[in-house]
Amino acid sequence: MQSIIVAYAKAEDARKIRALLVRNGRDVAAVTSSGAQALAHAETLERGIIICGYRLRDMLYRELAENMPAGFYMAVITSPVHLDEAHRTERTVFLTTPLRVRELLQTLEEFDREVPRARKTPPGDSGKTEEEKRIISQAKAVLMERNHMTEAEAHRYLQKCAMDSGNRLAESAGMVLLLSSQIVQKERQ
Repeated sequence: MQSIIVAYAKAEDARKIRALLVRNGRDVAAVTSSGAQALAHAETLERGIIICGYRLRDMLYRELAENMPAGFYMAVITSPVHLDEAHRTERTVFLTTPLRVRELLQTLEEFDREVPRARKTPPGDSGKTEEEKRIISQAKAVLMERNHMTEAEAHRYLQKCAMDSGNRLAESAGMVLLLSSQIVQKERQ
């Protein structure tokens, strides 16, 4: 299990998330109300997970994500209305409110499997080339069309595939495109 930092603008919300995690056997390294505090705690840890809301006292989740150290992942718990403007990276997952405890715990388990294999990328750099971004976008479009997923669901599906297989997001997206093209070819025959 990885170190967990909970960061929420409202201290009461942070305490509730912490209590929920502790009840489910997870240790919480720190509870903060600002992004700067979360980053300070993260710098003292080798790797871990930051669970936060969309807006902190001093910044939005995006700025926190851009500055979190290598070896950290982020779970942003937010209202569904914010998903359209969400800035997604390989290290950021979005969970919607109302929060489902099982979904949060499954996400943490996925992060536990992925964090030890974390790749070093500079702060603010997702490490993706333009080609990788194009492949990811195409794979999401295929999933949205063929499986009737929303963009957020398609992105989450790709993230889960990447975490389960230990591949990068772009590699998992490439597999989706390959399988999709094979299905199309079989349908034509």
